[in-house]
Formats: sequence, C-alpha cells, structure tokens
Amino acid sequence: MVFKKVLRALGVGGPSVDTVLSNSRVHPGGVLTGEVRMVGGDADSDIDYVALSLVARVERSDDSVAPVEFDRAVVAGRFSLPAGQQRSIPFQLPVPWEAPLTEVFGTHLHGMALGLRTELAVAKAVDKGDLDPVQIVPLPSQEAVLGAFGQLGFRFKTADLEAGRIHGVHQQLPFFQEIEFYPPPHLARGITQVELTFVTEPQGMAIVLEADRRSGLLTSGGDVYGRFHVSHHDAERTDWRARVEEWLTQVSGRRAQSHGSHGGHGFHGGHHGGPGVGGVVAGAAAGIVGGMVLGEVFDEIGDFFGGDED
Repeated sequence: MVFKKVLRALGVGGPSVDTVLSNSRVHPGGVLTGEVRMVGGDADSDIDYVALSLVARVERSDDSVAPVEFDRAVVAGRFSLPAGQQRSIPFQLPVPWEAPLTEVFGTHLHGMALGLRTELAVAKAVDKGDLDPVQIVPLPSQEAVLGAFGQLGFRFKTADLEAGRIHGVHQQLPFFQEIEFYPPPHLARGITQVELTFVTEPQGMAIVLEADRRSGLLTSGGDVYGRFHVSHHDAERTDWRARVEEWLTQVSGRRAQSHGSHGGHGFHGGHHGGPGVGGVVAGAAAGIVGGMVLGEVFDEIGDFFGGDED
C-alpha cells in the first residue's frame, strides 16, 4: 500500500515522498520492509538525511496523551535530488520485541494508534510528515494467552499505552501496554476488570496480570497483581485457560487465601514468604520461571517525556 506524503513544510514545489510498505502487518521482533520513493521538486534539493521511526500515542502520568517515538533508523545520508528526478530507497526496519499489539485475531484494538513516520531533512529544515498506519499482530505465544481470555468469556474493553516501567521486569521501552477486559459472569461478582500486559524479548516474555478485585466478606478490594516469565516455546504449550481461570478464581475470592488482603499494597518487589495466589499458577504452569508475585509491580516514572510533541 502506498501512503502519499507531501512535504508542505518545505514550501510549494518542494520534493514529495511516498512510503511504500511491503506489508503493514508485522509481529513483535519482526521486520518492516518497503521503499521510500521520492520525486524532486521544481528545483534541485540537497537532502541531509531520510529517517524512519515508529511512533505511538502514550498516556502520561498527568493523564495527557503524547506521541512517542520508540524506534528510529536513518535509511539514507546526504545526497542531491535533482528537480523532477525520482529516487527509491529500500529499507528494512526491525520492530522492537516490546512493540505494543494493535490487532488481535484480525480485530483492531480500540485505543491503539501506531504508525511509521518518514522524516526528510532538506537544507536543515526537517519535515516529519504523516504517520503511515502499522499493525502489530501477536506472536503465537501471545495468541495462546489472549485466546484463553476469549475461551473464558472475557470481553475486550480497551487498550492503551502508559508511560512508566514495570518493577522486576527487564524492559527496554519507556512505556507498557495494558489490554483491558471485562470479566465473564462467573467471575464478575469478585472482579470488575482484568488488565493484561506483555513485555516480550527474543527468548520469551513477562506476562503481567492486574485484577480489580471487589471487596467482600473474605477479601479486600483493590488491585491484585500477578507477574511471571515464560519462554515462547512453553507459552505455546501451556493450558492458559486453566491457569488464568485458577488464578482469577482465587483472586476473586471464591476460594479465600490466607494473605489475600495484601491486594496491590504493602509489597515492593521482593519475594513473598508463601506461595500466594500467584504461586499456585506458577507451580502448575510448565516452563514458568520465578513464579507470580503480588504487589505494586508498576513503577511510574512521572512526567517522563517533558512536553507534548508538536
């Protein structure tokens, strides 16, 4: 698909550029390929560089939303573009393993906006152009987890990106994705919603669950967190429907736990003394390293980006 970008900031008669993607759908850790096609304007132009970047809309700690560039590559250095001449620059842009998902099972995730931006610098004037839509689709290991939520009757609510870092997880990007679900009827009496986060790397991924638990006779209300790591190989072979349901059944208070009242408070990244709610899941799921831990796993980093990007 061809996305036309006319660089108005360079003035009438300046060069124009088309970014042509071979495929706009890619997995985390995959590669976007295509061409940057340029046509010279009314006069010769000295191009300083051509760069491509992945940009996403991220919610900051003050609830504002700003575009954040999370990957960038210069695909051409300085060159001259004669008037009216055509030039094509092929590119291969690796996609970060932590790239947020925008599409699941063929359906766009409401709330997600991500694109490829072409940046052209002419005579020290930089035009960042428009965003070409890019769809990030799940890896098979991520699909295995997401499929379990559908099998259990969860309904998708929304998805967003939040500035910050997750405690205890090796994280490259300055934000993380939360995919939010409404619980099925048999869990709705104990849980109002569940949020799912993937932090992915070549060997595997961290899976973080956040359940908003209702207060009850044997349980306190508030957020309950679970975190564990699993290889991609093991993730594809784990019975996630059983594992997720068992954890959420306990979190919802249908089976009381001796220290369920901790909720999302009083735990700051250490190892809990007992097996806990998450420990049951960790012990049962094959290939999980380190087990699940409850507590405040999100370490917000405040106003990380300074100001909104124009």
